[in-house]
Amino acid sequence: MAWSVYSQTLEDGLAADFDQNLSGLGTELGTGAYNMSEVLALPMFKPETGEGLNQADGKLDCGFHCILNAPTSPACKLNEETVTYLNQGMPYELKLSIMDELKDLHANGNQIKTQVRVVFSDKRLQFTEREQIQEWKKTHLGERVLDIDVPLSYGITDFHPSQEELNMIEILWDPHESVQFVFKVNCISTEFTAKKHGGEKGVVFRIQVDNFLQENGTGIHVYSAGCQVKVFKPKGADRKHKTDRDKMVKKSADEKAKYQPSYEFTPLKECEPFTLRPPSIPIASTSHGSPSSFEQNSFSSVDSSFLQTSLGPSFQSSPVHLTNSVSHESSYKIDPLNPNSSIEDTLNWLKLNRFQNYCKLFQNFSGADLLRLAKDDLIQIMGAADGIRLNNALQGRHVRPKLTIYVCQDQQQVYHAIYLDTPHVSELKGKIAALYEQPSHKVSKLLRQGPTGIRVLVSDQMISNIQEESVFVVQALTDPESDTYTIVMK
Repeated sequence: MAWSVYSQTLEDGLAADFDQNLSGLGTELGTGAYNMSEVLALPMFKPETGEGLNQADGKLDCGFHCILNAPTSPACKLNEETVTYLNQGMPYELKLSIMDELKDLHANGNQIKTQVRVVFSDKRLQFTEREQIQEWKKTHLGERVLDIDVPLSYGITDFHPSQEELNMIEILWDPHESVQFVFKVNCISTEFTAKKHGGEKGVVFRIQVDNFLQENGTGIHVYSAGCQVKVFKPKGADRKHKTDRDKMVKKSADEKAKYQPSYEFTPLKECEPFTLRPPSIPIASTSHGSPSSFEQNSFSSVDSSFLQTSLGPSFQSSPVHLTNSVSHESSYKIDPLNPNSSIEDTLNWLKLNRFQNYCKLFQNFSGADLLRLAKDDLIQIMGAADGIRLNNALQGRHVRPKLTIYVCQDQQQVYHAIYLDTPHVSELKGKIAALYEQPSHKVSKLLRQGPTGIRVLVSDQMISNIQEESVFVVQALTDPESDTYTIVMK
């Protein structure tokens, strides 16, 4: 009997403790919109010691908070930046606030100017951002990439949609007031993919927010932040979220630990301020003159010791530009692109190197802008074939010669290298004639001295069988009753 009473008393006590512990559970959960003050109270937004006003240079450090009211994707790994999915044409809230400790700095009535942009996140695409937006404009007349929803926005004293940048809106706001900037993105990520056959992976955009302190009519940059977004057709973002959640449910606990949790809002992280692409750097203009300036003699610096009396007085005359095969070859020697090349010179260089189809794409690029592009950037912009070809042209890589030989005039000590791109007698004649700065037709024939001193006529087949880096001594013999010469290779 005593055990029964004790058991009943113990059960009543446990039930009372359990009810007390569960009391209030769920009262802090709600179905309404999130509370901005609760969001800013999270540890990630609490300023560290010393943040605020930098006494050394008077610059604001991290006094701003930018929150996008849209959930992050659950399929972002721990080492990756979060991605937020947006629906095309749907209004989204961007909360802007400043720390209470810094509001006193604006007691004199200075306002904050904020520039909000939608830009490409991939640096390789940023080089063609202007051109791609202009192409988008042609098929979306009267539309903007980024729009402001005025009725839903509040706390904004003025706004200016940029007429030159369809992806930028500038707003002014009072740091002492609550600010909500509501925007719409009218383009989708797949509109900027290279191929549009269906099923392509859309490009990633970035919401870029740059804040400036308006003081004495000038804007002082104080803070920039951004986040990655992907824009889908209406309701496409919701379907993408559901797909990601379903994938995460199927993963094991160990695999889930490699991914970031999904939040109901997206905090914009501090980043570098936006700069126009390509950068507007004043570059000195250089003129290449007429196309003939590209013609360079591969043996223009011929040693004067080659001009000997053994060749006759005609070889002592003033230098004559080569013709036929040699001049034809040298006409393709184009000056390399350099960082000082102007926009006009860069476009001419592209045309001369058979990249005329990309002149419109690179119409705002100077030599410095083009040389900054890496091989992977060019492949991403132009495709594998033309990207590799342009990279080789920018690096000045020449085609490896088929044959390299070294020649020296008879009774001389200095050797010169001759590079043959094709194993043809006509090319070898032109190269040897160039040693004497004479046209190739001055050389009537080439002979090679063989065993026991015999002289063999040089043919294309013989040149094909000459070993790499062979050494020859050349002797010029005057042809009887003619102003031409026979070259003997020993």
